[in-house]
Amino acid sequence: MSKNIITTVENRAAWITINRPEQRNAINKDVLNEIDEALVKFEQDENVRVIIFTGAGEKSFAAGADIKQLSERKMLEALIPGMQKTYKNIENCSKATIAAINGFALGGGFELALACDIRIAAKEAKLGLPELNLAIVPGAGGTQRLSRIAGKGKALEMILLGKIIDGEEAERCDIVSASVPKEELIDEAYKMAETIASKGPVAVHLAKIAVHRGSDVDLETAQVIEKFAQTIAFGTEDKQEGTTAFLEKRKPDFQNK
Repeated sequence: MSKNIITTVENRAAWITINRPEQRNAINKDVLNEIDEALVKFEQDENVRVIIFTGAGEKSFAAGADIKQLSERKMLEALIPGMQKTYKNIENCSKATIAAINGFALGGGFELALACDIRIAAKEAKLGLPELNLAIVPGAGGTQRLSRIAGKGKALEMILLGKIIDGEEAERCDIVSASVPKEELIDEAYKMAETIASKGPVAVHLAKIAVHRGSDVDLETAQVIEKFAQTIAFGTEDKQEGTTAFLEKRKPDFQNK
């Protein structure tokens, strides 16, 4: 039974809520293990089409790594996969992922959000990578994902200055897709999840592969990846259902096949 996260499923959307509000939802080894277990469970659940991450309480999405654990780590422990591995699992998940950032998302918490496909934030949320204040660097994909999402200049500004930005600035920088009043955040996440869940699930997975794998290679290679993804999509029953439903002017009933 999970002690540090809460998992629920509603209307084809699974929620993973980091539940350590007294520690500002700081991420430790147990949280990472429980997230990995939840991802495996939801990957195997065909009723789940989207996975949404958020934080318990009013203050934090996830306020970084557990500093007490961090202070005890030795040099070579930085080579242990840890957060990088879990966040790669989130990025590689066949289901679409959304980060609903309800408060502080700092360090490893911000890096978790960056690993998700889509991010939305409360206007008053605080996002940043303040690791240099501790004489360490962002080590769970922050230096790489933030620069790819917001550009190298913005990534260097936030990392070198330890700059913390709110949800509205994050939207202006395209780090989040939308910033909304906190009381509207959960509803907005549900709306996004419902929209994605209405799409062909195999096509969603293939689109993720094309974007993620294609973003780090040259354009010609990326288009080959895209072409192979489309080839697979053309062979699915869902493709036939989608096109037939469109011609018959009805909603498609996708079966993930």
